[in-house]
Amino acid sequence: MKKDIVLILNNIRSTHNVGAIFRTADACGISKMYLVGTTPTPIDRFGRERKDVAKTALGAEKTIPWEYFENINPLLTKLKKEKFTILAIEQSKNSVDYKKVQLKNNSAIILGSEVTGIPEDILEKCDIVAEIPMMGEKESLNVSVATGVVLFRILGV
Repeated sequence: MKKDIVLILNNIRSTHNVGAIFRTADACGISKMYLVGTTPTPIDRFGRERKDVAKTALGAEKTIPWEYFENINPLLTKLKKEKFTILAIEQSKNSVDYKKVQLKNNSAIILGSEVTGIPEDILEKCDIVAEIPMMGEKESLNVSVATGVVLFRILGV
């Protein structure tokens, strides 16, 4: 039985990052994407295609089902009721190395804001918090790059 793997983009502000994540999600066989809060959607509030998302998604915004939620909390409640494992990609005192994560069930992977990451109150609701160790002076990767690194490793694509 194939596992459902979904992505939650929580307050990601860059249309280029969102488009790039759609493209990576398509390459990795992601079932669905949830766009939350300030995350731009492929269709604007007037029902028009967003060319800035489409430019980097290269059509993947049309192949990956997506849904918008204003707030992440009702979405997490819904996914937990559906028995999804909730995994956050974030640096935290309780995080584990992403290379040690093995997803056994349907899973939702949360990616956070480019500037502020994933808030602590959301991390507390997650089953797993995983981080990518950094070897250089910078503390993090671009969110779309981190998505690719994590998905290809964890999903074994």
